[in-house]
Amino acid sequence: MRISIVIPAHNEAAFLKDCLDSISVQTYLPNEVIVVDDNSSDDTYTIAQNYAQTHDWIKVIQRSSADEHIPGKKVVDTFNFGLKHTSEYDLIGKFDADIVLPPDYFELIVNQFQANWKLGMCAGLLYIKKGNDWIYENIADKTHIRGPIKLYHKACFDKIGGLRPGVGWDTVDTLLAKFHDFETLTIPELQVKHLRPTGHGYSQKNYQIKGIAMYKMGYGLVITKIAALKMAWQAKNPILYFQIIIGFLKAFIQKQPKYVTKAEGKFIRNYRWKRIWSKI
Repeated sequence: MRISIVIPAHNEAAFLKDCLDSISVQTYLPNEVIVVDDNSSDDTYTIAQNYAQTHDWIKVIQRSSADEHIPGKKVVDTFNFGLKHTSEYDLIGKFDADIVLPPDYFELIVNQFQANWKLGMCAGLLYIKKGNDWIYENIADKTHIRGPIKLYHKACFDKIGGLRPGVGWDTVDTLLAKFHDFETLTIPELQVKHLRPTGHGYSQKNYQIKGIAMYKMGYGLVITKIAALKMAWQAKNPILYFQIIIGFLKAFIQKQPKYVTKAEGKFIRNYRWKRIWSKI
């Protein structure tokens, strides 16, 4: 299976070398890795170029964008910029630059795609360093495919209409995959090192954006309240609950465009309720 990986990279000089090293020793090499240098002010571009000179399957392109960090949208816009430069592929990956893959990562995932024609998305699990140990980054269920290591079958990627440019893109894609009757799978033995924990630099304003994302995904207010409670509980910060609800209500009042159709939204709410009841 032909694999194309797009890595959006903004000031990733501290991590990019380890990431590309882990890809270059894979037992099943991707056909191409496209590093998109998004307006970096450090050595990201130079590091990527050095690898491209010694690995003909690594490409480097540059994108000029605003310095403002726009959660979700900036990374998806950068990915989509790189997507335009891909060759023919069977599997398309959106990977972050701050991850380190086990050497058999792509080999085991390709085996899963070849064995199951209904499989639309597949990935390993993210681990962060705590002391001398690497522990599971427990901000999502182990069945959820995380944003830094997304790998899609082309049929699924095309059916869901690609990635939504905003916060929640890495949740709505899995929900839309299920809506279109694709399966998603995580492989527990594929432990990916996440060199920079998720949420680094998150502000209260960002959590309002999470509420906006829940509105755009068609969650509805009650499901949003339940999700907000869970996030606030995990973060041990009750203020986050109110920030998320404020974001949701702001999007509702402004009638912001949603990521999903009415039919997709109904499916997502029903799916979420089934998940909620199954845990009670």
